[in-house]
Amino acid sequence: MASISRTEENYLKAIFQLCEQSDNPASTNAIAQLMQTAAASVTDMIKKLSKKELIHYQKHKGVRLTEEGNQLATNLIRKHRLWETFLVQKLQFSWEEVHEIAEELEHVQAEKLINRLDDYLGNPKFDPHGDPIPDAKGNFTFRKQIPLTDLSIGQTGVLVGVQDDTSPFLQYLNKLHLSLGTKLEILERFEYDGSTKILLDGDKEQILTHKVCMNLFVKMI
Repeated sequence: MASISRTEENYLKAIFQLCEQSDNPASTNAIAQLMQTAAASVTDMIKKLSKKELIHYQKHKGVRLTEEGNQLATNLIRKHRLWETFLVQKLQFSWEEVHEIAEELEHVQAEKLINRLDDYLGNPKFDPHGDPIPDAKGNFTFRKQIPLTDLSIGQTGVLVGVQDDTSPFLQYLNKLHLSLGTKLEILERFEYDGSTKILLDGDKEQILTHKVCMNLFVKMI
């Protein structure tokens, strides 16, 4: 397997995430936006990753990972999500605190450590944000989940994941007393701005904006 730098790992993870979201090749501009860097820097990195046979690049069509590139990216995601789970479950960090720490820990190159961490945590299938954790072979566990916006009035779902896992959004959800496992019943939708009135855990009414609802994944019950 190719020896790569931390920066190259981050690019592979970004390409994986972009391709996963759209099921299409990742464009140079999309990579630049996600990595918060200039398009010229992305172009230089694409050349490096292509030379190492970690990506397939077609001009004007975009970038996809090779089998080896996909394996490296999946392993990085596994480590990231396991560390997030460890920080929340064992060290009592809140879910909005762990992303940046896991960004550092994911680059630890110790397969034995990660496998033991996985076993210690009980081989979790999902991280604290509801994202699937790939196993040692790179297999993801998927479940039936839909955006809260897809629920009709009178229907109820359990919050199982978030699309936006940035600290500001998660802090906002904390203020609304929304966390994974919360039951959400749709009471009313407002045509004017698309906001939704919900009932939290059968107890408290709350109005959520359309933007918030789009970023919440639920499993119908």
